[in-house]
Amino acid sequence: MRADRLVSLVLLLRRRGRMTADALARELEVSTRTVLRDIEALSASGVPVYAERGRHGGFGLLPGFQTALTGLNHDEALALLVAGSRRGAQLFGLGSALASAMLKVVDALPEGLRDTAADAAQRLLIDPETDFLSRRVAAEEVSDSVVAEIRRAVFVGHKLRIRYAAVDQTPKWRTVDPIGLVTVRELGYLLARRSGADRTYRLSRVLAAEALDEPAQRPDTVDLDRAWQERNARFRTGGDQVAVLVRVDPAHRQHLVGTVLAVCTEEVDAGGRLRLNVIFQDSRHAEWALWQHATHAEVLDPQWLRASLHDRAAAIATRYGASS
Repeated sequence: MRADRLVSLVLLLRRRGRMTADALARELEVSTRTVLRDIEALSASGVPVYAERGRHGGFGLLPGFQTALTGLNHDEALALLVAGSRRGAQLFGLGSALASAMLKVVDALPEGLRDTAADAAQRLLIDPETDFLSRRVAAEEVSDSVVAEIRRAVFVGHKLRIRYAAVDQTPKWRTVDPIGLVTVRELGYLLARRSGADRTYRLSRVLAAEALDEPAQRPDTVDLDRAWQERNARFRTGGDQVAVLVRVDPAHRQHLVGTVLAVCTEEVDAGGRLRLNVIFQDSRHAEWALWQHATHAEVLDPQWLRASLHDRAAAIATRYGASS
């Protein structure tokens, strides 16, 4: 950890020039005393760091001190910077490591390439927090210490003990065989096996984790993409899911499809509207999603869903009817 901090300290001085001990301490999230010790260690190891006294003083590096990274072209450097803007590293507890790595990459590039790549990266925005409809991405908080323990168990291949809070259930301890980590639409998941059966755990619901000494019972290699697709398919076809036949205005098709688990069939009726057989996660999901479309979509079957939407509309009409 100290070696990484020393490298980060040097890179900060390279990028920003002279900095005070207090400013360095804030950037590195350590005490001022630790920064002074690190400066002394760098100087003793031959790094040309110097101190300037006075009101505008601080620490700096002698001109000409730099590292070099060869072999990267502009697009390769840009790809690294763009990759560094994704949230996967945050979900997997690698946010600070990613920030440090990006700083090292930018600093080590030849000067001309460094400037153009950094400028180009500022002109690309990946996965903003909101879309044009002001719908905010529902990013979830994941404990760094918890996910670090999960990550360790995944990489070393040991069993993992987690305290998991499933929906509407009291948190319980479980011992699992971890397989891999997946990030999908700002959500992180642990793929694992428990008592020989496949299990998927949302990282934000893991309250505590402990990597055990016992080796995990799992294959030596894994195709995570295939494993995720198989679990996704099982999710779409199990549980309390609801099949709905709906007639929808073609202009609203994309919005509707974006809220369902699956589209089973689709055809155009005589009036030019679309008839879709779709799958929702449960009855509450179906009612919520179809209510958003007002008269642009009509449930044809099941009848209980038609009645539920009718009752909701009637209640709204009553509430906003002419007052007495």
